Amino acid sequence: MAHDANAGHARPLDAMALQRVAARLNAASAPPWLHTEVARRMASRLSLIRQQPRRIVNWWAHLGGSGKALAQAYPRSQITEVEPQDRAAASQLAARALPWWSAQRWTARVAPLGDQQVPAASADLLWANMVVHQMADIEGLMRRWRALIADEGFLMFSTLGPGTLDGLRALYRGQGWPSPMAPLVDMHDLGDMLVHAGFAEPVMDQETVTLTWETPAALLQELRTLGANVDLARARGLRTPRWRERLEAQLEALRGSDGRVRLNFEIVYGHAFCPVPKPRVSSETSVSMEHMRAMVRAGRAAR
Repeated sequence: MAHDANAGHARPLDAMALQRVAARLNAASAPPWLHTEVARRMASRLSLIRQQPRRIVNWWAHLGGSGKALAQAYPRSQITEVEPQDRAAASQLAARALPWWSAQRWTARVAPLGDQQVPAASADLLWANMVVHQMADIEGLMRRWRALIADEGFLMFSTLGPGTLDGLRALYRGQGWPSPMAPLVDMHDLGDMLVHAGFAEPVMDQETVTLTWETPAALLQELRTLGANVDLARARGLRTPRWRERLEAQLEALRGSDGRVRLNFEIVYGHAFCPVPKPRVSSETSVSMEHMRAMVRAGRAAR
């Protein structure tokens, strides 16, 4: 799993590995099942917000797997799908490659924008599902989001929290192996980052989702669809088939009473509003005598 920079303190991430993982995930033909499920859960929280956004930016839409949930929640809103530059360019090329008579060409949605092409203040809601933990500079990303959201608009996002894969991390510690994942950011620190980025009234919440698999091999296969270990302190070099067999044998200890292998994922949800900027008040203010007399007259007339 990937991760971040916490309130100005860089996390021990391998930047090149992070880029490779992001490229692999965004090139997948479908989003992970967990992302789609989290999108559904996050969308159920929209009923608590009275504001009805006209313009929605769905950040990294493909990987977030939120298209259906957003369309159901806001059927009348304009939804702009935003992707990393490489994926957006590939989608645009694919759309242009369709023949002009193709029904798919005319019924397909507009090709997504690259994440550097979104106009400032163009969103009443910026939605980012399961994206934050893939970022190296979270606070920088939040500042970017703040610039894209109109005043009085709002942000909703979800991410993995530090309780994710606690059973797997304990297993690695017991074997004396380096951590299987880079550290993830606590929801309280994420709330502080939102404030530093210019958001107001951040509300953070979390829940634990437990996934189960029939075999350790199935578990490892699904974990690969969710990310990879980009911690600088991870084990170096390629693992051998013998090590893989040892890992799968250790994972048998994670079977629950139902006989299935179990792992927990901490899902963190956050939302915050974009306040209208207040005008700056200088330390000294000059008022002419005529203006002051007018204010006094107005005050007397109001009595």
